[in-house]
Amino acid sequence: MDEVALHFEHVRKAFGRRVALADFSLTVRAGELFGLVGINGAGKTTLLKCLLDFAHADAGSIDLFGLPSGTTAARAPLAFLPERFLPPYYLTGRDFLRYMAKLYRAPCLEGPIGSMCDALDLDRSALGMPVRAFSKGMTQKLGLAACLLSGKRLYVMDEPSSGLDPKARALLKRELLRLRARGCTLFVTSHLLADIEQLCDRMAVLHEGALRYVGTPAGLLERAGTRDMERAFLACIESDTVPATPPEDVG
Repeated sequence: MDEVALHFEHVRKAFGRRVALADFSLTVRAGELFGLVGINGAGKTTLLKCLLDFAHADAGSIDLFGLPSGTTAARAPLAFLPERFLPPYYLTGRDFLRYMAKLYRAPCLEGPIGSMCDALDLDRSALGMPVRAFSKGMTQKLGLAACLLSGKRLYVMDEPSSGLDPKARALLKRELLRLRARGCTLFVTSHLLADIEQLCDRMAVLHEGALRYVGTPAGLLERAGTRDMERAFLACIESDTVPATPPEDVG
């Protein structure tokens, strides 16, 4: 039986009268590159906050490799990159990587750091600069480097391509595929549907706090009768009815 990396069971979260997540259930297998997509306000960030114990779900449960997400042990194999990544402005790039390595309890060696900078097209000399001098793209690459150097089994990334130029985006995709080839699990959110189609083993469409689809990108295209991922996505979220159990293509 396949190992389960993430398991959400009937998760519900509301803020007053606004329901951010409604009976959300999803299983992500170990070793999958899984993409979560949805418009702004769909509930993606709320889901990640509940997963990371930044917010408490009103109902339901979340497990990481079989352990409740609220426990420290459950989060030990996890590395996280937030969408709004803002490292301390007064640290140098190298100081930040050292700091994150300590938090992740990972080695901080110049060889792997330099190789990761090269892999993400981050100038090695920039590591000696204070973070306040970094551009948005450089800052994103620094956050990605810290996350990918952690050596964890599970990577949760909220819009990891944010602020990256086309070259850096292509390089990041290569690194994500390398991690998957090593057996790591990746759970990413993205507004870039082309990237989801190209990279992900499976995906989920979240809309108004409810799942509209779970399955392969190819399955979503087939269901909509199109080869255009944007059209397939629109068809999915504009449907008048929300299935009690989202249709899944396990192909």
